[in-house]
Amino acid sequence: MKINLFGGSESASSIILVRLVVGLVFFFEGVQKYLFQQELGIGRFIKIGIPFPYFFAPFVGAVEIIFGLLIVLGLFTRISAIPLIIDITVAIISTKIPMLFKEGFWKMVHEARTDWAMLLCLIFLFIVGAGRISLDRYFSNREDQNSRFLSF
Repeated sequence: MKINLFGGSESASSIILVRLVVGLVFFFEGVQKYLFQQELGIGRFIKIGIPFPYFFAPFVGAVEIIFGLLIVLGLFTRISAIPLIIDITVAIISTKIPMLFKEGFWKMVHEARTDWAMLLCLIFLFIVGAGRISLDRYFSNREDQNSRFLSF
């Protein structure tokens, strides 16, 4: 399988299910950072000690909304996975690792289950791409057709 950071892949159509889960979870979490600023946005960032919470809470919300939607659409999927991998890694480091030391392993793994699932699904999408049912595949096929048309 050839890997193209900007293009689609020849992978199974069922990848759309992974894209829908990952993309919609991030999209809805990003929207909630704006809707519920004290509980999930700026207030939460202050509570867990993220520096510059008035900047980073809206920034992270925007990242989750934009790249979550791109993953749902299957557009720039591999590129879109990168900022979300960073996002979820920071979430694990800033919230779940401290929980491990304060409340123990079992509490941490229980609370981290969605984070770990999202991280592994993002790594999966980065490796295999958007799949057959995606805008990445559509635009990749158009480029292939155009290059065949232009070649003599």
